[in-house]
Amino acid sequence: MHATREIDAAPDMGVEQHHDHAHHGPASGLMRWVTTTNHKDIGTLYLWFAFIMFLVGGAMAMVIRAELFQPGLQLVDPHFFNQMTTVHGLIMVFGAVMPAFTGLANWLVPMMIGAPDMALPRMNNWSFWILPFAFLILLSSLFMEGGGPAFGWTFYAPLSTTYSGDSTALFVFSVHIMGMSSIMGAINVIVTIFNLRAPGMTMMKMPLFVWTWLITAFLLIAVMPVLAGAVTMVLTDKFFGTDFFNAAGGGDPVLFQHIFWFFGHPEVYIMILPSFGIISAILPTFARKKLFGYSSMVYATASIAGLSFIVWAHHMFTTGMPLFGELFFMYCTMLIAVPTGVKVFNWVATLWRGSITFEVPMLFALAFLVLFTIGGFSGLMLAITPADFQYHDTYFVVAHFHYVLVTGAIFSIMAAAYYWLPKWTGHMFDEGLAKLHFWCSLISVNLLFFPMHFLGLAGMPRRIPDYALQFADVNKLVSIGGFAFGLSQLIFLAVVIKCIRGGEKAPAKPWEGAEGLEWTLPSPAPYHTFETPPEVK
Repeated sequence: MHATREIDAAPDMGVEQHHDHAHHGPASGLMRWVTTTNHKDIGTLYLWFAFIMFLVGGAMAMVIRAELFQPGLQLVDPHFFNQMTTVHGLIMVFGAVMPAFTGLANWLVPMMIGAPDMALPRMNNWSFWILPFAFLILLSSLFMEGGGPAFGWTFYAPLSTTYSGDSTALFVFSVHIMGMSSIMGAINVIVTIFNLRAPGMTMMKMPLFVWTWLITAFLLIAVMPVLAGAVTMVLTDKFFGTDFFNAAGGGDPVLFQHIFWFFGHPEVYIMILPSFGIISAILPTFARKKLFGYSSMVYATASIAGLSFIVWAHHMFTTGMPLFGELFFMYCTMLIAVPTGVKVFNWVATLWRGSITFEVPMLFALAFLVLFTIGGFSGLMLAITPADFQYHDTYFVVAHFHYVLVTGAIFSIMAAAYYWLPKWTGHMFDEGLAKLHFWCSLISVNLLFFPMHFLGLAGMPRRIPDYALQFADVNKLVSIGGFAFGLSQLIFLAVVIKCIRGGEKAPAKPWEGAEGLEWTLPSPAPYHTFETPPEVK
């Protein structure tokens, strides 16, 4: 018995020594990134993955804009054009914006609440590593016989069930994997926030970024299964002879739209709520004032999330619903302007009489404030049922959601990257190059999306490879804006690489007015965050 105990004890000691060794820092080489369970490493992986996908999706947008540079068919055939619009949308939504926010959550949530790591590190590793496979499957479908998915990112039936190719099966499989990744990430965020907050950090003392992510995580868990149900029904309709969306077999194609948009509208808020948290961190820092109306910001975020579940049919005004239904969804949609207005008001009140300076994160945050508000106003215009009949499926809609998602979500992600880059790398970034990136992005993004409002009002339909002659000049301008915006993002890549490789050493708190636990850590943040929980008063 005694001998057995000695033998049993030996491997335990080995394990202990191994842990001791790991305690000092990361393993080296490629396997560090494959096997890592560290929240910062996984955050970094998510952010790089999102940026690569942003460039891939952006390249597809360039194909679209090159084809639309002149009227007539020049470069690609209409079927390939449809594949580009479909995969561009899917990649930007599921491959760029959502993983970028998950990367920020991985990096920042434990640092902001004083936790050592995410609560479920092994699951964290899995939720990242299944994501590249999902997109490999999606992108490989483009090389199949008959081409990739070409039914729009909304994959409306019967386009996706009756008139699609065999690549639909790969599309469905990849969407399932993306959904699994999102749900695992969301569970991790919720468990971390509820269980690992530092002593003294009550819910109403949490930074707003943590709050917005907590609410986003609940939204994800609520709607991702709905998306999974929709794609599964598409799969069985297409390959297994069911008739969920086939009118001839007793189904209903409009049912698809109800199910899709019940997922799709909260999804819009999944892609914008974390932005509100980022902007609420940056504006007070550079205005050197406390955020105006913290608790009203929390309630406004929760109200937006709640309301997002009862507005889905505003995407479907033209499908022919009863007048009562149209009015109900119109008023509910307009109601979202109230909590959103509270947020914009609070941000402006935070800036009021502040000692404002214009560092690069602040420039992006201010651009967000103005341009996101424009996107919000055009959304309000689309919410009005009779007006929506005119705008529906025109470029006005394209202009609206790109103002919300590019100058909203993407600009806030850029603001976040510049704001926390010194904390991540330990170096200050090149201010001149970063300002060049900001101004090029700001000018080109407006040249790209603002004229689209007028194209839409003049009647140019969306999702078409060719258009009438009278739209030629404006389309040329829009395409030039598109190419300029795409190229501007290479400046961002240069800034980040330069900052990682070296530069002026960053202090623990590089921004004078910054507040929060993450700024109490040295820059770069140590491999193991907060081994002793900080006390929050």
